Amino acid sequence: MKGKNNWGIISNNFYAVKTVWDASRSRVIHSALTFLAGNVEKVFMSIFFLRYVIGAVEDEAPVETILFFIGICFLVFLLLAAYDSYLSAVAFPIADNKIYRKLYRKIYTKAGNVELGCFEDAEFYNQYTMALDDAVKKMTFSVSNFFSMIFGAVAAIASFWAMFDIDPYSVLFVISPIIGNFVFGTLMNKIWGGRYVDTVKNNRIMAYVNRVLHLSEYAKEVRYSGIHGLMMKRYKEAVDGNVAVADKYAKKAIPYTWAQNVTTFALVFEGIMIYAAYRTIVSKTMGLAELAIMFTAMSTSSWLLIGLFKNFSEALKNGQFLEYYRTFMEYEEKIPEDQDGIIPEKIESIEFRNVFFEYKKDEPVIKNLSFKIEGDKVCALVGHNGAGKTTIIKLLFRLYDPTEGEILVNGTNIKEYNLKAYRKQFSAAFQDYKVMAMSVKDNVLMGEKFDDPDEVAKRALICSGVWDKVESLPKGMDTVMTKEFDKDGAVLSGGEQQKIVIARAFAQPASVKVFDEPSSALDPIAEYDLYKGIMSESKGHMTLFISHRLSSVRDADVVLMFENGELIEQGSHRTLMELNGKYCEMYTKQARNYLADETYREGVTA
Repeated sequence: MKGKNNWGIISNNFYAVKTVWDASRSRVIHSALTFLAGNVEKVFMSIFFLRYVIGAVEDEAPVETILFFIGICFLVFLLLAAYDSYLSAVAFPIADNKIYRKLYRKIYTKAGNVELGCFEDAEFYNQYTMALDDAVKKMTFSVSNFFSMIFGAVAAIASFWAMFDIDPYSVLFVISPIIGNFVFGTLMNKIWGGRYVDTVKNNRIMAYVNRVLHLSEYAKEVRYSGIHGLMMKRYKEAVDGNVAVADKYAKKAIPYTWAQNVTTFALVFEGIMIYAAYRTIVSKTMGLAELAIMFTAMSTSSWLLIGLFKNFSEALKNGQFLEYYRTFMEYEEKIPEDQDGIIPEKIESIEFRNVFFEYKKDEPVIKNLSFKIEGDKVCALVGHNGAGKTTIIKLLFRLYDPTEGEILVNGTNIKEYNLKAYRKQFSAAFQDYKVMAMSVKDNVLMGEKFDDPDEVAKRALICSGVWDKVESLPKGMDTVMTKEFDKDGAVLSGGEQQKIVIARAFAQPASVKVFDEPSSALDPIAEYDLYKGIMSESKGHMTLFISHRLSSVRDADVVLMFENGELIEQGSHRTLMELNGKYCEMYTKQARNYLADETYREGVTA
């Protein structure tokens, strides 16, 4: 694992045991017991059981005594088998479901509490997705692997001791499998690790092609274009690439694999057999019982060493997942969603005071921004794409904090407010909206509680201009959006989906309602009706809307025009037109294109 020493691996495995212990103590206890029992059984049967039976036969012990001993052992192993069956069929499935609930609740709670910037940070987001990827399976595997390693080591020591007890020199044969596993095995792991890295890109290409060729969202493009042939070409190139990688590493792997097999098995078993045969036949210093025990002890020791090396390799591989999980869960949020503070009242004023902001260091997006909006006004934020309009809203919502400067709401720095209560003062319809696989009503109300939810949802859908369409659906507002989980679900057009998202903003009883490019998917008539609805619903609260279509901002009380993260003009539509600056220039160009009239001027039509 890159950047991690052995102590880091051990620490992560202890962390896994503690995490599972907190979720289900029985899972940890049963895991420990099952590996303890398994290794005791392995060593006992291959060494001590055999030693007793052969010794008893050589000493001419009563048959009844030998059979009684065998019967007791058989009964114990039956009980262990029953216990193992109980764990597989009952205890582990129940415990794993319990762990699943608790572990994913913790992960999702953490994910819901970290700031938005974490999800826009590729490295952090990768850690989050890897923390989610089979988290329960990997965590419980880590626990099992941990106890397998501990009790496997104890069992190996017991086997070595049994060999030492027979012949101290026989323990020297253990050096061979140690070299085989921990020297050549490590070299092999490096080879397989290199092969894995070299195949990652090709595997991702194959996974992408598989996704494109079987998901419904790509079906039309695949059928009416020549993309299928191109995809199959990329797939073949990826497969051929993996074949080439396998061939490249096979040449390196063959000698190491041969050396590992020879040192782990051939030298050990042949060597111990020759040595034992010499002592038994030539020097006559070892009996047949000791010969059998030494051979089985060596065999058991070799397999235990192989198991130990495998456990260690798995700990290395799983250690990376554990590191990502720990990093994610131990991350200290910069803007924790559960931050307490002042409970805000109705928002009467918003002020940006000398605000700077950058997503990446030394690449400012907002530069020394200052403005103030007061009262129940309609304020339009306009400018070309990339001017910083949506970023301003993200800062206002405290999805990010300014790099410099401060944002004041009702004269108080927004960092002092209870974050959840503060965000409750806003409702929004963002341009990068997402429609959930839930009913239309749930997509509008988004989990908020109302005395009459049906009436609230209906009114919001009327205001956004999509009620007639919703009413015509098979189950009206209860129709599920998308057919992914319901064959009777509705697949609406982009404009209709956008109107349902806009209805979310209308439905919430907020102090400030924000519409971010709300007409991007609408035709001109629908756009006109939408802005008419926004204006008619703007009483009693502040309204902010972002638009690059300046025809929609004429009725706004205040227009703020941005360019490259700076406020360059502000005032009413008429004031800015009379100023004859950037706003007037942009408005005039758009009007000419919109009306296809080169003689158009504000003074003529106003």
